[in-house]
Amino acid sequence: MTTSGAAASGFLSSFLLLSTLSSVYTAQAQGVQDLKLKDFRPVSIYKVPQSKIQKAKYPAVDLHAHDYAKTDAEVDTWVKTMDAAGIAKSVVLAYATGEAFDAIAQKYARYPDRFEVWCGFDYTGMDQTDWAQRAVAELERCYKMGARGVGELGDKGLGELYSKPTPGYGMHIDDPRMKPLLAKCAELRMPVSIHVAEDAWMYEKPDSTNDGLMNSAKWNVDMTKPGILDHDQLVGTLENAVRNNPKTTFIACHLANCNSDLTMLGRLFDKYPNLYADISARYGEFAPIPRFAGAFMEKYSDRIVYGTDMGTAPGMYHTTFRILESADEHFYEHDRFGYHWPLYGLALSSATLRKIYSTNARKILSR
Repeated sequence: MTTSGAAASGFLSSFLLLSTLSSVYTAQAQGVQDLKLKDFRPVSIYKVPQSKIQKAKYPAVDLHAHDYAKTDAEVDTWVKTMDAAGIAKSVVLAYATGEAFDAIAQKYARYPDRFEVWCGFDYTGMDQTDWAQRAVAELERCYKMGARGVGELGDKGLGELYSKPTPGYGMHIDDPRMKPLLAKCAELRMPVSIHVAEDAWMYEKPDSTNDGLMNSAKWNVDMTKPGILDHDQLVGTLENAVRNNPKTTFIACHLANCNSDLTMLGRLFDKYPNLYADISARYGEFAPIPRFAGAFMEKYSDRIVYGTDMGTAPGMYHTTFRILESADEHFYEHDRFGYHWPLYGLALSSATLRKIYSTNARKILSR
């Protein structure tokens, strides 16, 4: 290669390196004139204490996990992660019935003390007169195969859509046709984990006034669909079911999606002793209001249970512990939560932590 050729090659290499560095810098820190809201990633400027809590203060029961592991090796890895994080048991909400449930239950059967698999409801043929009888029979079969609870049922406005293989379009948890199934759950002492609605931001217009815009623009609920129920109506269906089935234990997922107004859930707790709520996948929603949310959890410490619903990564567990246990202020978790706001630790008392992590869940699972 000639001297001039080498110089040109070196210049080109330097140019590409600078271009690459420029691209990296641009991705990390954009000028305000070109910045899009979805790319807003602030770094806390406050020099305040930062906690690294890698293990729950008390052995925890995760009442809201799913079938994340696809192989036996992945189940083994998950157990090792649980050991390190202090997770004593995970409840796998399978949604499923039939052969799909059986396969999931078998996958986790090697660790009977570490996992519990819950089934769904089978809505196949729900428009037929004998549907409830057949659905109850499948529930009993799943129970014999190891199911010790039902969930996650899910209704975002159009009916129970989560269960597999057949979603229950148009059927809400308070539908009279559900009564035999919920009664059987009481008889078998099978708790019912149910997701109703979404948080309030998801129902507001995704515009400049929406406090939860960073998430609601993506997860916005389309209220133009015929027959869809809104947030309060869905919470109403939950209340109806809880009231009309006092011997059945219900667990409202995600604090019943009442994070913008926890007093709605508090009112239900005050009225119905058979209702609990998990805190799964809503840490980013209640961590911005640590004093109010903390006081709420202290007041209703007998009714709230730990849950994650966010995979199996060690850092995921660590983040939940930090929010529940520490008094950390003004920190961000951009990779885990999609909001723009900073988070804060609730600094819950030891007595409340013990109940949320373990005591309440073990009461539910003791049957």
